[in-house]
Amino acid sequence: MLIVRSSKIHEAGCYTTAPIRKGKLVIEYTGPRISNREGERRYKHREHTFLFGMDDRKTLIDGYGMAAFINHSCDPNCETDQIKGKVWIIAARDIAAGEELAYDYNLYDGDGPAPCYCGSANCRGTLYEEGRDPSGKKERKKRSKGKKKQTRARDQKRRKMEPPEREDAARAA
Repeated sequence: MLIVRSSKIHEAGCYTTAPIRKGKLVIEYTGPRISNREGERRYKHREHTFLFGMDDRKTLIDGYGMAAFINHSCDPNCETDQIKGKVWIIAARDIAAGEELAYDYNLYDGDGPAPCYCGSANCRGTLYEEGRDPSGKKERKKRSKGKKKQTRARDQKRRKMEPPEREDAARAA
């Protein structure tokens, strides 16, 4: 079971009330599907959004529900994946009851700074992917596998094969 409550990372966060096993599909990122253009129009003058960019880079999910409250962390306990057109938040490790859920946003574009407040020992200080600065210029040669936009989060990494548990859940959906 998941709940939303105050977060030490950022305003509100999503927490689990029961242990979650590594690899388990935790929650689907839901909301209406809209175009990039519509996303820019809707959120042009807003500092925060809940837009999640799909793999096609043309479609966004205008998120609502509990998954939209999952915060960023540089040391996440979750990751995202797109399975049969749906975005899933997946446990990247075993998660204890009471823990706040978080995944690495790996933002890949934006108009300004996006400071990170996760407080982890390996915090890189920004929600942008490693090797990017807020202007969108490369800082380092190595780029992370994540491809997230400041106004659109995208799946953290793709897998060539889904573990059986995910395949079964994807078929059931």
